[in-house]
Amino acid sequence: MPRPRKPLTLVSLLFLAFLFGGCAMLTVNTPLPGNAPPILSQDELIRPYTTIGRIQITREVYGIVDPMPTPDIREWGYSAIRAEAAKMGADAVILPEVSGRSITYLVIPTTEYRATGVAIKFK
Repeated sequence: MPRPRKPLTLVSLLFLAFLFGGCAMLTVNTPLPGNAPPILSQDELIRPYTTIGRIQITREVYGIVDPMPTPDIREWGYSAIRAEAAKMGADAVILPEVSGRSITYLVIPTTEYRATGVAIKFK
């Protein structure tokens, strides 16, 4: 008498659910510190300053995603740059940039978003 294959089917379906469910995009919004430095354009710099350092933050999104940054991704990038600048004790951030590029890990399409900026301190 043949055994039913329902347990194997159930295990296979659960495996697929965990595989694809684990790659779901999760947005984590961390609040900015109350004293997060502003992002300034070159026209707004009227005082002399010193450069503290260059900030670079990377985020990877798995699945088929457009590499062009959406407004949500830009907001994430600017918030992350400001939070890191606050940790460094910066007064402001200049030259912010948020970019994206498509890469592939084995067979999984991935989009890597990179936010960069320069932390400055006024003299």
